[in-house]
Amino acid sequence: MKSNKLYLVFSVCLFLLLGCGQPKLSPLSPDDVIVAFGDSLTVGVGVDDSDSYPNVLSRLTGMTVIGAGVSGETTQEGLVRFPQVIEQHNPDLIVLLEGGNDILRNHSSQQTEQNLSDMVQMARERDIQIVLIGVPEKRLFSDSAPFYDRIAEQYDLAYEPDVIGQLMRDASMKSDPIHFNRDGYAALADRVYELLSEHGAL
Repeated sequence: MKSNKLYLVFSVCLFLLLGCGQPKLSPLSPDDVIVAFGDSLTVGVGVDDSDSYPNVLSRLTGMTVIGAGVSGETTQEGLVRFPQVIEQHNPDLIVLLEGGNDILRNHSSQQTEQNLSDMVQMARERDIQIVLIGVPEKRLFSDSAPFYDRIAEQYDLAYEPDVIGQLMRDASMKSDPIHFNRDGYAALADRVYELLSEHGAL
């Protein structure tokens, strides 16, 4: 009886470990399209366009990566633009990095979370894969705002909660208080590339 219980516990633990290791993304083919959707961090404010993270990511993957960023955009504005970008580019995967302007302007975190969730749901309904990048709260040494964790868990997303906060805290990676320099955007692109590889897209 005792051995059966031990076997059951072992089986459950093994199942959980295997489940955690399952890739969250389907493989992309070389002619698939990635859209990087977001605000000024996606635009690449502070560097030449060729050094923006979408363009660096394109060189790393050898794939088409479209930078669909708008400086100063909030998630409410992004939610309006999101279906237009999908219609225009017909992407196979979207890297979603937005919400920083909501946080800086003290917008409702509940509304920001809902806007981002609506974007994820919109992509899912169109069979578009989503990668979520978390943005830190407006506090020194902050990690990603908690609603990013909730969205990632709810939709079982490939998710990076740390890189933006880490880069924000490293003056050598920044061109101004809220934007990165060439090295910073390159580090962001490297991390997105790793995330795509870790979760089976590449």
